[in-house]
Amino acid sequence: MSDKKVFIVTGGGSGIGAATARLLCAAGQHVVVTGRRPEPLVELAAETGALAQPGDVTEPGAADVLVEVTHARFGRIDGLVLNAGVMVPGPVGGLSDRDWDTVLGTNLTAPFRLVRAALPHLLAERGSVVAVSSVAGLRASAGAAAYATSKAGLVMLCQTLVADYAAQGLRANTVCPGWVRSEMADAEMDDFLAAHGGLPGARDAAYAEVTRLVPQARAGYPEEAAAAIAWLLSDAAAYVNGAVLTVDGGSTVVDVGTAAYTFDVRRRS
Repeated sequence: MSDKKVFIVTGGGSGIGAATARLLCAAGQHVVVTGRRPEPLVELAAETGALAQPGDVTEPGAADVLVEVTHARFGRIDGLVLNAGVMVPGPVGGLSDRDWDTVLGTNLTAPFRLVRAALPHLLAERGSVVAVSSVAGLRASAGAAAYATSKAGLVMLCQTLVADYAAQGLRANTVCPGWVRSEMADAEMDDFLAAHGGLPGARDAAYAEVTRLVPQARAGYPEEAAAAIAWLLSDAAAYVNGAVLTVDGGSTVVDVGTAAYTFDVRRRS
């Protein structure tokens, strides 16, 4: 049996998930990538040597199957990267029950089920969980009630894991990215452009606008979030437990009440 560590990455077909899988594979680890779309998973597997296991993590029983397949193939599970997520915009008054259930089911209930299914194996290996939350789980924004609530819940899910299982060797930490260039963020940039009369395809301008108050004045890249995730999974972070690591270019340190002193902030009609 190989002494390589074994990691499951959800939402592994693109963005932060794919970047994390590439980084872990490059470090010589075994990686199982899962997601709804088979094609990008198969391409990533061919590129990196990861094992593609397409599936919908929101389906009942999907977590058990994923864990069983992974353990049967590799004989161990050392870590989970809880990265799969969806965004349905809207305030509380504008969300249907279906909207709410879709977001919470994908972003919070599915991670809970996967952790629960993998927990015996994680405890056996003194393993690690890293959840990909968001700055939206730390700071409220308009029109993101379900998404922000789900991402805040993900932070607390990891912290309850620490409270309950750290004495048995489990580590659980959360990464909270800001804007990161990805398929999901690209779609949001397109929506932003459409809503404000921008030219279709002018995503660079949209990213520049939405990060205007970010101290580093740019969006992040998937590889930058992946580096933080890989570090939290590694032995270098052996005494880091229950942490919430922002990967946001400093956006959460900004005092919005003083932003006007530095920026020309104008409300859009």
